[in-house]
Amino acid sequence: MKRTLSLRVNGDTHELLLEPSKILLEILRDELKLTGTKKGCGSGMCGACTVLVDGKAVKSCLILGAQVQGKEITTIEGLGKGESLDPVQEAFIRYGAIQCGFCTPGMILNAKAFLDEIPKPNENQVRTAINGNLCRCTGYIKIIDAIIAASKK
Repeated sequence: MKRTLSLRVNGDTHELLLEPSKILLEILRDELKLTGTKKGCGSGMCGACTVLVDGKAVKSCLILGAQVQGKEITTIEGLGKGESLDPVQEAFIRYGAIQCGFCTPGMILNAKAFLDEIPKPNENQVRTAINGNLCRCTGYIKIIDAIIAASKK
C-alpha cells in the first residue's frame, strides 16, 4: 500500500505517494529525476549512489525513503550554490579527477562529508575515507590530490 512521504531534497520539499519499500536511490532517480546519483552495485559496495543525509555520506541503495523523512538530503545536483560549484567539485575538475564520471558524484559527496568532519586531512586519511567508493578509471591518485587540494580552500 502506497503512502505519502515528505522528503527534503536539495532544499526543496517533495510530497510523494510511494510504496514504503522504495529505496532512496530509486526515489531520487525515478521520481525526482535527479540522475546524478548513480546505481552501481545495488548492494552498498561501490559508493556510486552516495548522497548526503543531514551532512553525512550514505549509500542511497541501502536506505528506504521512509527512513529519511524529516532529514535534509543533498545530491550532486544540490551541492553547489546557484552557478557556483562547491570547492570539492572545483578541485575534481582542476585536478582531472574525473574520467568516465560514473563514480564522480558519489566520490564528491563522500569527500564533502569527509572534509566537513576532518577539514585538514593527510593522504592516509583521504585514502581511508574514499575506501567505500570504487573508481575503475582513474587509479585514485588524482582523486586523492583533488580532495587534499579542496581541503586547503
